[in-house]
Amino acid sequence: MGQRNTLWTKNFIVIFTINFILALVFFLLVSTIAVFSVETFHTSTSTAGLLSGIFVIGALIGRLGAGRIIHRVGSQKVLLTGLIGFLLTTGFYMLPTDLSFFFINRFLHGVSFGFASTATGTIIAQIIPPSRRGEGIGYYSLSTILSTALGPLLGIWIISQTQNFFFVFVINFVLASVIFVLYFLVQAPAMERTPKQDKFSITQYVELKAVPIGVVGMFLGFIYSSIMAFIPFFTKEIDLVEAGSFFFLVYASVVLLSRPITGRLMDQHGANIIIYPCLVLFALGMLLYSQAHYGFMIVLAAILVGFGYGSFNSIAQAIAIKVTPIHRVGLATSTYFILFELGLGLGPFTYGFLIPHIGYRGIYLTAFFMILLSILLYYILHGRHERQLILLDSKN
Repeated sequence: MGQRNTLWTKNFIVIFTINFILALVFFLLVSTIAVFSVETFHTSTSTAGLLSGIFVIGALIGRLGAGRIIHRVGSQKVLLTGLIGFLLTTGFYMLPTDLSFFFINRFLHGVSFGFASTATGTIIAQIIPPSRRGEGIGYYSLSTILSTALGPLLGIWIISQTQNFFFVFVINFVLASVIFVLYFLVQAPAMERTPKQDKFSITQYVELKAVPIGVVGMFLGFIYSSIMAFIPFFTKEIDLVEAGSFFFLVYASVVLLSRPITGRLMDQHGANIIIYPCLVLFALGMLLYSQAHYGFMIVLAAILVGFGYGSFNSIAQAIAIKVTPIHRVGLATSTYFILFELGLGLGPFTYGFLIPHIGYRGIYLTAFFMILLSILLYYILHGRHERQLILLDSKN
């Protein structure tokens, strides 16, 4: 009984590490690619935003295919395919290239990321004990949370110290090589295979039960991408580059401290007790960030965003899996991240057009009001049904 309830098995740790490095490469590039685009190809902010976001659009398409294929061939094969593609496209960054090739490679890099990360999320959902699903998904999501801190922190530090983007690309290739080797330690559980269907159905690609919370995740991902993609530009404009470089480190530290508590609270009392306070804290953090004039304001904003958005994302992922039948967790995982990453991808591109008109402070202040709106959105799409889910779980 104790073994069946164990979270930190060897399989869990290997998948955790693979997902951490996948996301680390992603966030390391997201935090530097817009600057690379402007300085190397002399693009506008809107084009730089598109170059940053095209990766996520590729990831969306990769997840859309992976979610269905996993239930046909198994998550192990999908993971291998994704990691091979990830290794190759990561290597292509180091080649001399023009803007067109760079766009194509960014897109294909995203597709391979979508394949691999959907497979890791599916395997995790299979091996976590059902009674500890909220806690387990919470711990697993730390692999992404840590990368959101270390990726931008490492990327910004390398560029500030060396002024050489090639070092970023070399580090990414080394990291991609490491997770390819780690693949051979993975033991994915067998899955219930779905029969081939000749007639098209949206349910072959999307888990409809995961869509409502996925829409909320998309909305909040769109908001959060404004920090993720443009923090180097904003902190440079307000002369707080040093404080900005610590934003993601503080953010991750807060999430590390809060995650064990929030996961257990969800398992015991449901998601609402976590989500509503988190959204309020996220809104306050974005408001403070938009008005930052001193370094301590950036750090305090990072704390609030960490408690707010950082906690929301893992709980939302757990909700998507919790409301879905176990034989469709692969589709549930891909559906949630398709929507979430659509928000992350569209955000930088949209903000790139808005910045010349309303400035960085303008987009962050607008984000504050959007988060307040998301509270109502969450209530309508999921929050008002949460009590029914708790009662259903208690009966089971």
